[in-house]
Amino acid sequence: MSDDELRPPPIRAANWRRGIEAPAEQDIVSCVSCGLCLPHCPTYRLTGRESASPRGRIAAMRAVQEGQATIDDTFRTMMDECLACRACETACPSGVPFGRMIEAARAQIEPTRPIATRGLRAIGLKHVLSRPWAVYAAGAGLGIAQALRLDRLGPASTRTVAPRVSLTQLARPLPREMGSGPTAALLCGCVMDVAFRDVQRDTLRAVAGSGYRAVRPRSGGCCGALAMHYGYPEAARQMARNRIAEFADAEVIIVNAAGCSNHMKTWGHLLKDDPKWGPRAAEISRRVRDLLEIDLATRSRELGPIACHDACHHVNGQALGPDLRRVIRSVGGQPVEIPDGERCCGAAGLYSVLQPELSAQLRRQKAVAIATTKASTVAVANPGCAIQIAAGLREIASPIRVVHPAQLIR
Repeated sequence: MSDDELRPPPIRAANWRRGIEAPAEQDIVSCVSCGLCLPHCPTYRLTGRESASPRGRIAAMRAVQEGQATIDDTFRTMMDECLACRACETACPSGVPFGRMIEAARAQIEPTRPIATRGLRAIGLKHVLSRPWAVYAAGAGLGIAQALRLDRLGPASTRTVAPRVSLTQLARPLPREMGSGPTAALLCGCVMDVAFRDVQRDTLRAVAGSGYRAVRPRSGGCCGALAMHYGYPEAARQMARNRIAEFADAEVIIVNAAGCSNHMKTWGHLLKDDPKWGPRAAEISRRVRDLLEIDLATRSRELGPIACHDACHHVNGQALGPDLRRVIRSVGGQPVEIPDGERCCGAAGLYSVLQPELSAQLRRQKAVAIATTKASTVAVANPGCAIQIAAGLREIASPIRVVHPAQLIR
């Protein structure tokens, strides 16, 4: 055997774009390709394709990392089809941090999109979400369009999953402060403050009634979760800094949306390389509590069976499944499990808009599963899930009511 044959192959440079976050090599190699994640991945279960599985996606990342592949249309499709539900993380015995890997892969993908697509996404994820007035204006515009039925002029798939905006609720100011005790600041957020103002009001009331001084920051705004999930980490960091500043005096930060509470608990990691904001981010993230984690004062009533929908970022990101059931029992409800309840409903942030076909299949599966429980109510503690599940139940003509746990506390 010649020296050339014995010589190891040359190490190729990674094909990630420089200056943009990329999946870390140590995260990529932590996957041993065992396949235990496959039965838990919703897109793999729908399609049966290895390319639609966590193992297949990590293999694609590894190929780019090792210089054997580039970020092309195939790579982009594989990453875009991912729900980022993180069910694979819960199932993985090796603790592969797939959530942050898919976010970094999408940051790499974003500059490769067609310029018109990239521009539209940037307007929404960077500019609208970072400005509360713009979010409010967009919500008001949607509410007016829905009231005049102008939304019917748009694609049916988009209309189905658009949040219903009540102009009456939007015009009614929310309290700035309620109750007395330790200061608990409520995340205003984006969708919650526009399409779920009744839930915001009930959350403030529930927190104030549990011995806190519940406050709504005057500036308010998005936590940055959507920007982080869809390829704009720098925009997410800036939104995090804005929220950290407004939460400085809060002893606890209350969040009533699963995706937001999960993301905000990672602020310390998100800003770890920022010498000014990193320590503040770590401290603030330790004060974040999902509403389900709070020991709320409740009054027990005869509410009957209530189906329990576990938002992915509750069970996979925060292990809060038992807390939802505890809250339901505390108000006099009987928690009912949904068949195949750990499977994502298909909302997944903007997934229902960006991947309507896969999302519609998951939506119907979830709605049918909820209907089999025979419960009259399903408790859902995440806005995207609530919109998606309500749409799915309408599609199968089910009368089951979708409520946030805060609305059960009276």
